[in-house]
Amino acid sequence: MKTEEIEEYKAYLSSRHSAEKKNYYQFSLKELEDIRQSGTKPKLLLHACCGPCAGWPLEFLHDAFAITILYNNSNIYPEKEYTRRKDELLKLLHLLGYDDVNVIIPPYDNAAYTRDVLSDRGDDPEGWKRCFHCYEVRMEEGFAYAEKNGFDWFTTVMTISRQKDSQILNAIGAKLAEKHPSVHYFYSDFKKAGGQNRRDEIVREYDLYHQDYCGCVYSYTERQKQLNEKAAEHQDH
Repeated sequence: MKTEEIEEYKAYLSSRHSAEKKNYYQFSLKELEDIRQSGTKPKLLLHACCGPCAGWPLEFLHDAFAITILYNNSNIYPEKEYTRRKDELLKLLHLLGYDDVNVIIPPYDNAAYTRDVLSDRGDDPEGWKRCFHCYEVRMEEGFAYAEKNGFDWFTTVMTISRQKDSQILNAIGAKLAEKHPSVHYFYSDFKKAGGQNRRDEIVREYDLYHQDYCGCVYSYTERQKQLNEKAAEHQDH
């Protein structure tokens, strides 16, 4: 990370504990109530990164929307990990009985994605600007696809994660919705009100593979470093 950004990063970490945050969970409840009262079932394009993160958002949204999943995750490294997460997502849809949910899978190109989207900030700590840019690129792809293909709404499951900042994700969604005015953005904080616990229950209930790093080559490398350090400590003892 650039030296001049250290104070900015520290301020951001402090802000994550601030009480002055928008309650996006309440936003989502209000949006769902309005949709149900409308008597319609609009088309929602849902970005999903894996089975564990998709389970509770699918349960939360399924009765209100006609859902299609977009699995556009060229950030995931290596390819076998990308494929494993995709397969777990498809397995979960079958186990949940959501055969009405279609899945769109664009071509995978991690080398290009890493070069063009991530490499300029490869030294960033996890959860900083490299990650924010990664969120935005994939959400922009989702909005563009939704607009081109006649979807009414777009959202992402990523707000289910404790490691991802829902304030940032929803701010990105609001900005992109202005760029794509024909597509509504569904505000969310899926981790709230027991959502994270339900996520974990679904993982156990359906015996889902649960990855231990976010996805990109940088988070993968950092996780491998942590595992190697733990192994070395164990040998020392």
